[in-house]
Amino acid sequence: MRHYQVRDVMTASPMTVTPSTPIKEVASMLVRFQVGALPVVTPRDGVAGVVSETDLLRKERLQRDPDGSHSAHLAYRDRRAIATAETAGEIMNPHPTTVRPDTPLAEAARVMSHHQSRCLLVTDRAGKLLGVVSARDLLRIFLRPDEAIKAEIVGDVMPRYLGTNPALVDVEVIDGVVRLAGEVELKSMLAAVGPAVRAVDGVIDVTGRLAYAIDDTIRPPRSAEADEPETPHSPVAARRMI
Repeated sequence: MRHYQVRDVMTASPMTVTPSTPIKEVASMLVRFQVGALPVVTPRDGVAGVVSETDLLRKERLQRDPDGSHSAHLAYRDRRAIATAETAGEIMNPHPTTVRPDTPLAEAARVMSHHQSRCLLVTDRAGKLLGVVSARDLLRIFLRPDEAIKAEIVGDVMPRYLGTNPALVDVEVIDGVVRLAGEVELKSMLAAVGPAVRAVDGVIDVTGRLAYAIDDTIRPPRSAEADEPETPHSPVAARRMI
């Protein structure tokens, strides 16, 4: 079961600025390219930070009222520095949240939520910028076609992950909601069906009920011959060799 990764939805080679880029130019690029943040990079594409609409709006507020209560959490020196900043490097966040291109989208969403970030910078192991992924990019997973979801459930999840015959289960997918009907071979498989299908990228919910052909959760009664000592010619040992 392959999950979508950050590299599948990120914006590669995004627009960037340098620490010396004037703030007016940063604002112009944010508006012109309709993005919420821009990576700040060094001459060799190393990540120096990220500058966002929020950073520019904070500067605007502090210019008008550097001692305002809305910025009381900032030290006076920091408030003055932001209010008088002229370049991206002076107002950027120097510790942006980054992910690797092979990060699963679910993990990227958790990272974004935890850090309350509007975007994540995608870097390689050396710290070189590869792309940017936004919250809107992560939402693309919910646009996966129903046909693709069904094909993965029938062709991969059922036979390979669950080990059941897909011909025994009727799978219907409408707007990301999966409806299952039919049966699986063993009762023990039922507990794994729901989580396995929900783990498929693009699945919104799983409904329906499945039957089972064999109840493998009941242990057979202990036979009298099981109490007999095993020898190479005993019935128990013979069945094991067969």
